[in-house]
Amino acid sequence: MMKNKLTISWILLLITTFGFAQKPKDLKENSAQTEKKVFTYTNPITRDINISMRDHFIIKVENKWYCIGTSNPVWTGPNPGVRMLVSDDMINWKQHSFIIDASKLPADCPYNGRFWAPEIHFIQNKYYLTVNSGKVTAEDPKGMSTHSVWLFSSDKVTGPYKLINGPLTPQYNNDTTLFEDEDGQTYLYCSGNGLFQAKIDLKSGKLITPIEKFLDKKQPGYPEWMVGGIEGPFVIKREGTYFMFFSSWTRGYEVGLLKSKSPLGSWELASPEPIFGTRKKHYRPELAKEGGYDNLKFQDTDDPYQETGHNALFIGPDGQLWNSCHYFMDEKRPYPYSQTLEEWEKGPQMGIEPVHYKDGMFYINKATWTKQTIEY
Repeated sequence: MMKNKLTISWILLLITTFGFAQKPKDLKENSAQTEKKVFTYTNPITRDINISMRDHFIIKVENKWYCIGTSNPVWTGPNPGVRMLVSDDMINWKQHSFIIDASKLPADCPYNGRFWAPEIHFIQNKYYLTVNSGKVTAEDPKGMSTHSVWLFSSDKVTGPYKLINGPLTPQYNNDTTLFEDEDGQTYLYCSGNGLFQAKIDLKSGKLITPIEKFLDKKQPGYPEWMVGGIEGPFVIKREGTYFMFFSSWTRGYEVGLLKSKSPLGSWELASPEPIFGTRKKHYRPELAKEGGYDNLKFQDTDDPYQETGHNALFIGPDGQLWNSCHYFMDEKRPYPYSQTLEEWEKGPQMGIEPVHYKDGMFYINKATWTKQTIEY
C-alpha cells in the first residue's frame, strides 16, 4: 500500500513539474502567434524637394521598396532622367540612382526628353521598364512631337536597363503600364487624349495587335467628371474580373475604376463616381475654361491637396495592396492649414493609402494628411 502511494505521489510530482515547466513556453508561443504588428505613417510620405516627383510607382523586391516617377522639371523642358528611390520601411526614402541618366545619353538619342511616368514590372523573371519620352530639339524643347513609349529590361530592379524597342506606338502616347495575364500573355495600356490598349511581346518589344483607343474623355454615356482628360491606367485581375484604375484632372485629380471580363474589354465603369482623389474648384482654371467645363458643379474635398492622382498598386508592409500616387499641396488650402508653403510643399511628394477589396469591388478611403496606424 505504501509502495502504491509513493508511486502515485511520484506521478503527480512529475505531471505537476513538467506541466508548469511547459506552460510559460506555450504562452510565449501563443503570444508570438497572436502578436500584431503596427505600421504608422503620415502623408505626404516624402518631404524633400530634392526628391520631389510626380506619378510615383512603387515595387517591392525582397525586403525593400523601390520607387520611380516623373522628375522635375515637369512642364518646362527636359528632366534629368528616371530617378529611383529606395526604402527599407516605406517611410524613410533616399535616392538610389538614376536608372536612366539623361546627362549620359548620346546627343542623337531619340528619347532624351521628358521621362514621363515610368513603371517597372516583374514579368517572366525579368524587370521591364516602360518610359514615355521623345527627342528634345530647339524646335521642340519638350520632345512632344516624338513623345511615345520605350521598353527596357534588366535582370535586377536597380538595372542596368537595356533598350528592347521603341517607339512602340506611331503617335503620341504616355503613362504606359503592363499587365501579365494568367496564361502568360502580356498587355500594354497607355494614355494620350484617351486610353489605349494592345497585346505585346516583351522579348521583342513589339505590339502583337495594333494599338487601339478604347475610351475617350468625352465618351457618350460617360460622366462629366471625365471630360477634362483621362490618363494613367493600371490593371489588376481579381476573381476573374479585370480592373483598370485611371486618373482624371477634370475637377482636381481623381481616380476612376473600370472593369471588364476580358483584358481587352469591353470596359465599363465599376463605379459611377471616382473611388479616390481630391476636388478643388480653383484647380487649373485655364484648362477648365479652354475645355469648356468650367461650369461644372461639385463640392470641394476637405483635404489640403490640389492633386492626389496617377495611382498604381503595390504590396505594402502588411502584405496587402496599397495605392501610391503623388500628393501635391494646395496653395489655396483653407484654414487651419498655413497659407505659406514650406519649400518641400512646393513640389509633388509621395502619398500612400491602403486598398480594400470587398464584394467584387476595390475601394480606397479618402486621402489622409494626419497620422495613420495600420495593425496586421
